[in-house]
Amino acid sequence: MRFSVEPGAYSSTEFIQVGLRSPSDRSQICDPRPLPMTLEETRDRGWDEVDIVFVTGDAYIDHPSFAMAILGRVLEAHGYRVAVVSQPDWHGCEPWRTFGRPRLFFAISAGNMDSMINHYTANKKVRNDDAYSPGGRIGLRPDRATLAYCQRARETYKGVPIIAGGVEASLRRLAHYDYWSDTVKRSILLDSKADLVVFGMGESAIVEIAKRLEAGETTRDLRDMRGVAYALGAKEDPPAGDEVVVLPSFEEVRKDKYAFAEATRRIHLETNPYNARTLVQWHDRQAVVCNPPRLPESQQAMDFIYDLPYTRKPHPSYREPIPAFQIIEDSVTIMRGCFGGCTYCSITTHQGRIIQSRSKGSIVREVAAMGREKTFKGTVSDLGGPTANMYEMRCQRPEIEAICRRLSCVHPKICPLLDVSHDKLIDVMKESRNQKGIDKVFIASGVRTDLAQLSPRYMKELITHHVGGHLKVAPENTDAETLRLMKRPGLENFQSFTRAFKKHSKKAGKEQYLVPYFISAHPGCDLDAMIELAVFLKENGYRPEQVQDFIPAPFDIAACMYHTGLDPMTRKPVYVAKYLRDRKLQRALMQFFKPENYFLVRKALIKAGRRDLIGDGCNSLISSTPLKEAIEARRRRAKREAREGEYVHAPRRRPGPGYRPKRTTAGRRQGRSRS
Repeated sequence: MRFSVEPGAYSSTEFIQVGLRSPSDRSQICDPRPLPMTLEETRDRGWDEVDIVFVTGDAYIDHPSFAMAILGRVLEAHGYRVAVVSQPDWHGCEPWRTFGRPRLFFAISAGNMDSMINHYTANKKVRNDDAYSPGGRIGLRPDRATLAYCQRARETYKGVPIIAGGVEASLRRLAHYDYWSDTVKRSILLDSKADLVVFGMGESAIVEIAKRLEAGETTRDLRDMRGVAYALGAKEDPPAGDEVVVLPSFEEVRKDKYAFAEATRRIHLETNPYNARTLVQWHDRQAVVCNPPRLPESQQAMDFIYDLPYTRKPHPSYREPIPAFQIIEDSVTIMRGCFGGCTYCSITTHQGRIIQSRSKGSIVREVAAMGREKTFKGTVSDLGGPTANMYEMRCQRPEIEAICRRLSCVHPKICPLLDVSHDKLIDVMKESRNQKGIDKVFIASGVRTDLAQLSPRYMKELITHHVGGHLKVAPENTDAETLRLMKRPGLENFQSFTRAFKKHSKKAGKEQYLVPYFISAHPGCDLDAMIELAVFLKENGYRPEQVQDFIPAPFDIAACMYHTGLDPMTRKPVYVAKYLRDRKLQRALMQFFKPENYFLVRKALIKAGRRDLIGDGCNSLISSTPLKEAIEARRRRAKREAREGEYVHAPRRRPGPGYRPKRTTAGRRQGRSRS
C-alpha cells in the first residue's frame, strides 16, 4: 500500500471545517461544561446514548495540556457525544458499563505518561505519589494500564471497536524492550486485543475514525489510515512491495541483540511522515503492521484545537488537588514536536520532528483570556511546549525535507537548511506579556541552548523579561562521548550559554540563576565520566537538589543501547551501567555534597582510582573523614533497608532442629541425624 504525502482520505481542511468560524463563535460548538463523567451528567445534557467512551488512567482535567481534554473537545466540536471514564477500578467491568454500550468505540489511554514510568523509579521501586491522581495518591491505575483497560472493554461489550492511543500504546506498538521485566515484549496490539493503535498525536486520526465508523465502515477498513498500527490474523497476508520495510521478527529480536538493534535502526529511519514506509513485523504467524505517521497539522488546525473552550480546570467532582494540574494550570502551549532527536527522549518519536505551531493570534487570545479570569494571579507560568524555542522553525527546502532521513536537525551540528530565526517567537513573547491582566510571562524550561545562542536578541528578551529567578536547562552530561550518544550539544555550548545568561542578567539588574539538569547512568556514561561531572559541579558551584536517573523507555534509541550494549545506528559497543550498585554510585556522585552520599561517593572514587579527590583540600570532592551526619545517615539507611527487605534474604531452611546456642558441633550433628 503506497501512502501519498497528501492527507489522503481525510484532509486538514475537513478536520478544521467547524473551526473556520471566528474564534468567538467556537464556544457554540462545544458545551461550556466539562465532558460528563457520570450517567447523571449525560442525562442533564439530554443524551440517551454516548458515541465514544474515553477511558484514561489520569484524573480528568479539562485543560489543553492533557490528551483526554483535547481529544474529547475535538470530538465534541465535530458533533460527537463523548463521556470520560477516569481511573476506573480495573478489577471488574462495572466502570465500563457506566454509560452503556458506546455507539461507535472505546478510546483507551493509560494517560499522559507510560504507566510503568508513572509507577516506578529508575531503581524499580514503587513511587510515593502519582502527580496525575487526586491528592497524588498511588494505586489508582494498574501496571501496563492500556492492557487492562482494553481487556475490560472487550469483556464488557462484545463487538465494540477498541482504539488504543497515548504515549504507552504508541511506544509499544512493535516489539519493544521492557525495562521493568528486563525482557523483550511483543507488540501491545497482541496482548491488549485492541483493534487499532493510534500512535503520535491523535486529534485528526480520532475524528477520522469516528466519521468512518459512523459511515458504516469497520475497523478493518480503517487500516488504510496514516498513524495507525494493527495486527493481522494468522491467515492474513501483510502488505508488500517497495513501500514496505520488513523488520526482524519478534522471535529474532527477543533472542538476538544484534537483530533488536537492527530493528530499532530501521524503525527510527522511518519516522519522517513525508518519506516513511509501512513497517511489518512478524510475531510467530501473525504480522503487526505499522503505517507511516500522520502528516503534521496545519497552523489552522492547531488554532482550531487550542481555541476550543476548555474550562482549564479539573472536573468539579474532584475534592483533592491534582499535582500535575497545579504545575501546568497557568501554562500555555505554543507548539508541538521536536527536531532534537535526543536518544533518551520520546517526544520526537511521539509528537514528530516537524514543528507544528499555533498562530500568534491564537496564543495571544488564550493569554488574554487568562488575564480576564478572576482567579488568575497575573503570571503565566510557562510559554512553550516540548521545547521553548523551536516555534515556527522548520526546513527551508521542502523538497529536501521530503527525502531527509536525518534523526536530528541539530546534531552533530545544526543543519544549514534549518530556519533558526527566533523573530516570530520574540513577537509572541512581547505581545503576550503586554496583555491586560498579565504581570509576568515566564519561560520555565525547555530552552534549547544551542539554538538560543544563534539569536542574541532572543537571549536578551528571554533573560530580561521571561525568567522568574531560575531557568531550567538540560546540559545532561559533561562527557563528550555520552553527549554524542545522547545527541546533545557539547559542554562548551552550555558554558557559553551560562556566560551569556550571567551577562544579560547583570545588564538587566537581576539576580538570576541557571538550574542545570543532568542524567546519571545513561548508556556510554561510566564511573570516570560521572566523577568528571561531579568535579564540574563543584568547580561551578552547582548543587542539584533533584537528579534524574536514566530510565529506558520503550522504543527509545537509548533503551536499545541499554538492552543490547550497542549503538543501533553504528552497531558499535556502548558501555552500560546495568547493575543497581553501579547506578547508585553514579547517582550519588551528582550529589556528592550530601552527607548521606558520603560512603557511596568514597566507594566510587576508590573504585575509579581517584583517591586524589578524597581529602580536606579545596580540590577534593569529599573529606578524608566522614562527618557525623554521614555516619548517622548510613545507619538510618541500613535500618530502612532491613525494614523494607532490601538486600536481606531469608535463610535457607535445613532439615532438623537447626542451630541452638551453646551446643557443640558434634551435638548439632547428632541432633540432625536423630531428626
